[in-house]
Amino acid sequence: MEQARRTATGPGRVLVAVYAIFALAATSRAGVQISTKFHEAPLAYVLSAFAALVYILATVALARGGETWWRIALAACSVELLGVLTVGTLSIFDRQAFPHATVWSGYGQGYLFIPLVLPLIGLYWLRRTRNSG
Repeated sequence: MEQARRTATGPGRVLVAVYAIFALAATSRAGVQISTKFHEAPLAYVLSAFAALVYILATVALARGGETWWRIALAACSVELLGVLTVGTLSIFDRQAFPHATVWSGYGQGYLFIPLVLPLIGLYWLRRTRNSG
């Protein structure tokens, strides 16, 4: 029987805490944006809500143990990195599509680029906690 992967131990606890903070921040931001000024920038605000869902999923998956949750965390961190790179690039080159910032705009510039670095750290941690068999 395979041992449970321990993504929430040691430095993983800090990673889970940072993801939880971003989940709360992105959820709050998206909730306020969508409820008060959705008509101003619907794409940006829907992307903020999507980012919030990704952060929530990553937080839960990293906090849990086992093969299934490890794979979910891997998928969430991968989607997050793809999202940050895509939205970051589009927000720089197509400013009209993003009249208001999202969590991932400018590669997370409004959040000190933590959204760009966080999935890289998450993917690294997942690789470190991967069982060899």
